[in-house]
Amino acid sequence: MRCKIVVDSCCDLTSEMKEWTDFEIVPLLLEVADYSIYDDENFDQDDFIARMKANGGLAKSACPAPDAFKKAYEGDYDAVYVLTITDKLSGTYNSALQGKVLYEEEHRDGKKIHIFNSLATSGLETIVAQEIKNLCEEGKSFEETISYVEDYILNHTGLYFCLESLDALKSNGRLFALAAKVLEKIRVKLVCRRTLEGNISLAGQDITINRALIKMANIIAQDVTGRDLSDKKLYISYVCCEDRAKLVADKIAEKVSFGRVELIKASGLNSLYASNGGIITSYSF
Repeated sequence: MRCKIVVDSCCDLTSEMKEWTDFEIVPLLLEVADYSIYDDENFDQDDFIARMKANGGLAKSACPAPDAFKKAYEGDYDAVYVLTITDKLSGTYNSALQGKVLYEEEHRDGKKIHIFNSLATSGLETIVAQEIKNLCEEGKSFEETISYVEDYILNHTGLYFCLESLDALKSNGRLFALAAKVLEKIRVKLVCRRTLEGNISLAGQDITINRALIKMANIIAQDVTGRDLSDKKLYISYVCCEDRAKLVADKIAEKVSFGRVELIKASGLNSLYASNGGIITSYSF
C-alpha cells in the first residue's frame, strides 16, 4: 500500500524529514502588519522575529484553505494520513476535513484519507509524523495505523512550553483555556502543558525565564521517571535562543536519558506564537 503523509506547517521538521518523499507540508500564512509570508522553506526566523519586534511583538496567522489540503491529497496513493495542529488553537484541522470532502466529491478513486488531530503543536507533530511513517514502512493496514496513532497521541506523548512573552498568544486569543488568575501573572514566566483535550494548562511558574526553564525540565523528567526511554524522542524547538534549548536538554539529561534528543529551529507558526526566546519541548514515552 502506497502511503502519503501530509502535515501543516506547525510541524517542526528535522533535517531527515526534509528529505522525505511521499510527504507534503501545507503551509499557514503568517502576517506582521502589512507583511505576509507563507510558512514554507522560505521562512526566515530571524527576519520574522525582527519584524515582530518592530510591530510591538504582534503577528497573526491564517490557516490553509480546504482546497490547499484537497490538492495535497492528490496523487497515486492508496492512503493519505494527515496531521494538523490541535483544533483548539487553529481552524486548520477543520480545513483539512473539508479538504477531504472536496477531494471525495471530485474523485471516486477509493483512496483512504484520515485526518489526525495532534491535540498539540510543534515537535509533538514531528514525533507523531515520524511514527506514522514507521507504521507505513512496516506495512500496517490503514485501520491499524489509525488505531495505533490515535492511542499514541493521547497516551505516549507530551508537550510543555515556556515563553519569554505570552503577548502573541494573548493577542490572538489563544489563552482562553488558562484561568483568569494566570493572566494576572502575565509577567511571571509560565510553564504550560498541552492537555489531552488539546488545550493549554498551567504546569508551573517562576520569576525568571531560566528558572522557569529548569522547572520545566524537572517536570518533564519527573513525568517520565522509571520509564524505558532508550527508543524515545525528545525534541526541543526554539525561537532565536538555541542556548536555552541546550540548557533544557542538559537539565533533562541530568535526570533521564532519551534515546534521541534533537534541538530544532521552530517553524514559522511556532515562531509566531512562541515568540522571541520561546522554548517548546515535545517528547514520547
